[in-house]
Amino acid sequence: MSDWLNVSGKKVIVTGGSSGIGASIIDELLEQGVVVVNFDLQPGKVEHDRLYYFQTDISDRKQVEKNVAAVIEKLGKIDGLVNNAGINVPGLLVDEADPHGKFELSDSIFDKMIAINQKGLFLMTQAVARTMLKTHEGVIINMSSESGLEGSEGQSPYAATKAAVNSFTRSWSKELGKQGIRVVGIAPGIMEETGLRTEAYETALAYTRGITVEELRKNYDKTTTIPLGRSGKLSEVADLVCYYLSDRSSYITGVTTNVAGGKTRG
Repeated sequence: MSDWLNVSGKKVIVTGGSSGIGASIIDELLEQGVVVVNFDLQPGKVEHDRLYYFQTDISDRKQVEKNVAAVIEKLGKIDGLVNNAGINVPGLLVDEADPHGKFELSDSIFDKMIAINQKGLFLMTQAVARTMLKTHEGVIINMSSESGLEGSEGQSPYAATKAAVNSFTRSWSKELGKQGIRVVGIAPGIMEETGLRTEAYETALAYTRGITVEELRKNYDKTTTIPLGRSGKLSEVADLVCYYLSDRSSYITGVTTNVAGGKTRG
């Protein structure tokens, strides 16, 4: 049987690859024979002879440029970049019950999400795109979110950063497409458990929505708003990443694909 995707041997950086969707993406890339580099603050649990780890704060230009240069020195080139790293800190724009309280958005929370979700993605893409320009080929995949298309109660800065990511994807595809570099986005919807739903996150999100943590957890299993009737699998996002990295998608750029089982406002 032929390798339909034919991505074996490609060299790909994944940011935030130590947990959640990023870890699932790395697992699938390794399965497909890809040489993977994980840029994260903490190492992941997987060890593999085709997996390299660079401790990286993607919001720090010096770290990003130093580590991208180190990847080039080690691997010779970068075929793909998966901008997956991101954070989400729930909070209300205005908390009538507790003005300026712990669950009302602050400058520090806002700035941190912008720094990682937006600036970090910009820094990574700029550094990697410079190397791709030398060969006039490569694929950049920006991880967005359904919330970037639809908004999200109690998560407005996060949704706003993901809307910005969608705009980056469209704009950079126009700039880099002339140089043979494709830029695409993926916007997951409601996914299976990623291990990132901490007690602090659930407490904050439940508060912003006026429900208990127990009610919030029950809502995870509700799929009545999803036409396909189930939550998405992390592997389904990883599969799309592999497809976009392959030449099978060679005429696709500038779009963000919503992986959400058909869920929309309607």
